[in-house]
Amino acid sequence: MMTVKYETGCGKIALNKEAFVPEFFILSRQIAGEVLEKFITYRTWLAICGDFSRYTSGPLRDFIYESNRGKDIFFAEGWEQAFQRLGAEQAEQFAGK
Repeated sequence: MMTVKYETGCGKIALNKEAFVPEFFILSRQIAGEVLEKFITYRTWLAICGDFSRYTSGPLRDFIYESNRGKDIFFAEGWEQAFQRLGAEQAEQFAGK
């Protein structure tokens, strides 16, 4: 994250949910909190893209809901939604326009 931020000046990153270990989505393991805290500390927006409907954990669903109400970290169903949340400039760049 820091290499991307300081070498490119980009403060917005979109990642596929598959880039995270499955334990990331088990909130009691505290991995999500530790990782996402770094993004907030270093003022980097993060979009996590994927299908989250298979997760039935109440706390995880609440976490996703609350994250999506903010602007720093959010969960998107697809890339286009993620790019729109990150900003129109990025959406056009990644869409090849």
